[in-house]
Formats: sequence, C-alpha cells, structure tokens
Amino acid sequence: MAAPGTLIVHDLTTARPRPAHSIGMAVWHVLCRLFMAAGGWKIAGDWPPDAKVVITAGPHTSNWDGIWMIAAAGMWRARLRYMGKKSLTTGPFGFVVRWSGCVPIDRSQKNDVVAAMKANFAATDDLVLVVPPEGTRDRVEKWKSGFYHIAVGAGVPITFAVMDYATRTVSLPATLWPSGDYAADLAIIQSYYAPATPKFPEKFVLTGQ
Repeated sequence: MAAPGTLIVHDLTTARPRPAHSIGMAVWHVLCRLFMAAGGWKIAGDWPPDAKVVITAGPHTSNWDGIWMIAAAGMWRARLRYMGKKSLTTGPFGFVVRWSGCVPIDRSQKNDVVAAMKANFAATDDLVLVVPPEGTRDRVEKWKSGFYHIAVGAGVPITFAVMDYATRTVSLPATLWPSGDYAADLAIIQSYYAPATPKFPEKFVLTGQ
C-alpha cells in the first residue's frame, strides 16, 4: 500500500498479465487475445500488482468500449467486476449476471453505494471494480465522482484504463493512490485521458469537476 497521493507511472513498452490461476482463465486469455488481434487492438502496460483496485475505463462513447475493455482485461488475465442493480442478480437468470461479474447494489432503500462497495471490498481478498467515470456513453458535462469516493472509502488505488481508437490500444498508463483532494486528483486522472481518441469524439468532454 502506497502513501495517499502517490502516482505510479507504468511502463507502456510491456504488457505483462496477471499470473494464470486457473485453466479457465488461461483459455479465456487466449480467446481474448485472438479477438483483440482480429479487431486490430493491442494492450500496453503491465497489470498492476494490487489485488483490490478501482479501474477507471474511458473514454466511454460507445457500447464497443465495454467489449474491448472486457477483451483487454482477458488478455491481462483479470476478471472485471461492475456494479449493477440487485434485482438483476435474482430470478432464473440471476446467476448468469453474477457470473458475468456484477456486484449487486441494493438501491431499494436508498442505500449508500459507496458504503456498499466499501463493504464488498472488505469482504474479499481480490476485487477489480471497473467504473466508467462518465457514467454513460452519451456526452456529459462532468464526470461522476462515485469511482473516486469508492476508492477512498475502500482504501484502494485507482488504475487508469485508456481506450484510444486512433492507435487501437487499451493502455494502463498509471495508478493513483487517492489523496482525498478530489479536484487535484481528478486533474491528474483526466490528464491521462485527454490525449485519447474516442470512437465518437464529439461525445467526450473533460470539464473538471
């Protein structure tokens, strides 16, 4: 665990994945590698050593962003988790949603999402939570701050996943241990996304807080 405010810049000349902990993940790694190659995509940067981490994924302007992000994570042998309504994980197909990586959030009683995710991080030894900070693939005037408050509350770092359609690369340029100063940290985070070319550039805006 690094000190709050520590920024770790990654070497983008290598792309070392996580160790293969299961045959299933090893097979998934190969399939994702083939899929990315077929689409002309590549990854850059070693997967960080942190077992618990919040991944900010962006720019997010298309449904394809999620597909490439999932495939890239497979190349890094990382299983991504994401937040979803608890109702999605119940019923006859609820197990499929849970298997896909959904972390159920109960919003029926207006529960605090940050507190709920803090509890999820505390309850496990390995959790990679991916959050698109824009919150939607449509144009937004400012990023949602939930990803940041979750990381602060859980005491975990934030790794930046940047999708650049100009170079068809998903990269992990840096990891930040949040300082608690949202405005200062957001400026650092967004500086890594500013050079990226989204699928639909007109939908991507960096406007600070």
